Amino acid sequence: MTSELLTFSVSVFAGFFAVMNPVAITPVFLGLVNGESEATKKRIAKKACLNAFCIVLFFLILGKYIFELFEITIPAFKITGGILMFFIGFQMLMSNKPKIHGHPEVNEDDNVAISPLAIPILAGPGTIVTAMNDVTDASPLYIGVVILILALMIFLNYLALSLSDIVVRTVGVNLIAVVGKLMGLILAIIGCGMIITGIKLVFFEHQISALLF
Repeated sequence: MTSELLTFSVSVFAGFFAVMNPVAITPVFLGLVNGESEATKKRIAKKACLNAFCIVLFFLILGKYIFELFEITIPAFKITGGILMFFIGFQMLMSNKPKIHGHPEVNEDDNVAISPLAIPILAGPGTIVTAMNDVTDASPLYIGVVILILALMIFLNYLALSLSDIVVRTVGVNLIAVVGKLMGLILAIIGCGMIITGIKLVFFEHQISALLF
């Protein structure tokens, strides 16, 4: 049980880290808050992270009911989510700016904190898909683990955004680009795994139906 929980926790953390990537979003954040004071940057970072946490938590907790409301099957969700995550990862590998990291021109600081920072950079489709996939058919204990890891990732992102100037100077733009590509590869692999799992579930359900009927 402990070994399974540890493996699950590491898998969830890797998925969240790949899609949220605290290091890779720092240049984007600096571009959005260029010229602002340190106090303003921290205020924007705090608001963006809190909003992102609430958004993902909403889908994480109510994901099961959303499935039932729209009659979404688990295999369909895993395959669709896998395709989405693979596409995002592929864009990152090809050095294209993925849509989850795209950001329109905005003027007001508070608007920046909500969009594009909270949505879609932190709580983008990739993050939501990852969270909902992790809690699909999960027990309350495993759901609690996912929430704790989500909170940890949000905190790490807050630290990265608050210390963005230091992070970029220390790590360097080139290394950040390399990390971004590695995260893209991880996302693509996770996406492929979700697609394979979804296809296996489809065949398993068909075999069960054939045996019963």
